[in-house]
Amino acid sequence: MVRDLQIVEEPRRPVSMDPKKFALWLFIVTIIMLFAAFTSAYIVRQAEGNWLDFSLPTIFYWNTGILLLSSVTMQWAYNSAKRDDLKNIKTAISLTIVLGICFLISQIFGWGMLVDAGVFFVGNPSGSFMYIFTGLHGVHLISGIFFIIMVLIATVKYNVHSKNILLIEMCNTYWHFLNALWVYLFIFLLLNR
Repeated sequence: MVRDLQIVEEPRRPVSMDPKKFALWLFIVTIIMLFAAFTSAYIVRQAEGNWLDFSLPTIFYWNTGILLLSSVTMQWAYNSAKRDDLKNIKTAISLTIVLGICFLISQIFGWGMLVDAGVFFVGNPSGSFMYIFTGLHGVHLISGIFFIIMVLIATVKYNVHSKNILLIEMCNTYWHFLNALWVYLFIFLLLNR
C-alpha cells in the first residue's frame, strides 16, 4: 500500500518589530513628511518672487561639524553597549549630550547673525522659512537630547548592556536620523538660497 506523500509547509513567521521601535519609525516618518512639506512649500514660494537672497551664517558650517561629531560619539556609545563597556557608554553619551547642547547654543548665535544681516522671522518669506527650518529641527534635537539623557540614566542604573540594548539602539537611530535631517536641510538651504 502506497501512502500519499503530503508536503506540509512550515507556517511562516510574521515579520515582527518591537512596538516601541515601530512607534519610533512612525515618528521619524512623520518628521520626514513634515520637512518634505516645508521644503516643497519653500520651493513653490521661492518661485513666486519677492525672495530675499542671503548667505547662511558661517556658524551653520561649524554646527554641521558639531552634529556630525555627535553622531560619531553616539555610535561609539552604541558599540560600547554591545560590548558591555559601561565606562565608554557613559563617556560617549555624555559627549553626545554636550555636543548636542553646543549645536543648539550655536544655532541661537546663528539666529543672531541672521538678525544682524537683516534676515528676520517676519518680513520676507525666505527668512521665515530659515527660522522655521532651524527652529523645528532644534525642537526635535531637544527631544533627542532628552532621549539621550534617559539612556544615560538607564546606563547608570545598569539597564543598558548587551542583553538589553533596545533603548540605546532606538536612541542611536533617532540621533542619526536628526543628524541626517540637518545635513539635508543644510545642503537644501545652500542650494536653494
